[in-house]
Amino acid sequence: MSSHTKLQPGERAFNLLLLLFSLGVLYEAYRISGAGFESINSPGAFPVGLSVLLIVSMLVIIAGQFRKEKPNTRGALDEARQFLHEHFPLPIVIFSALAIGYLFLLEPLGFVVATPIFLYVAMVYLRHGRFVSSAIIAAVSIAIIYALFKLLFQVYLP
Repeated sequence: MSSHTKLQPGERAFNLLLLLFSLGVLYEAYRISGAGFESINSPGAFPVGLSVLLIVSMLVIIAGQFRKEKPNTRGALDEARQFLHEHFPLPIVIFSALAIGYLFLLEPLGFVVATPIFLYVAMVYLRHGRFVSSAIIAAVSIAIIYALFKLLFQVYLP
């Protein structure tokens, strides 16, 4: 068999998660519709249609995976290790942790304090140092964002 017919590590589990996500979308779309449809243009009809399309697509993809060869791994743990190594390199994991930390700091510190801290720390990490230029870029970026939202759009920034 050629290499394009071989499953990638974690592919089956990822597609099963997408199927579960699609079922969750269907549930939420059904809740939007009010548990019933009066017409094709009732609230929730479009989301329900899209979620059904998602579910059918995922079922077709998962069914097609049974014709593929298993990945070159030695068990589920090895497959998980390969999947994590391939799809979650260290810079992505650290930046994601920084972004999650920013989300938690946004409420108590506010946008004007939390955002420059996040931008500065993220840029210092991603640019491997460069402390002064990262501080300047973060300060200019926040000044532009603040001016746009506060002065131009007249939106309150917490």
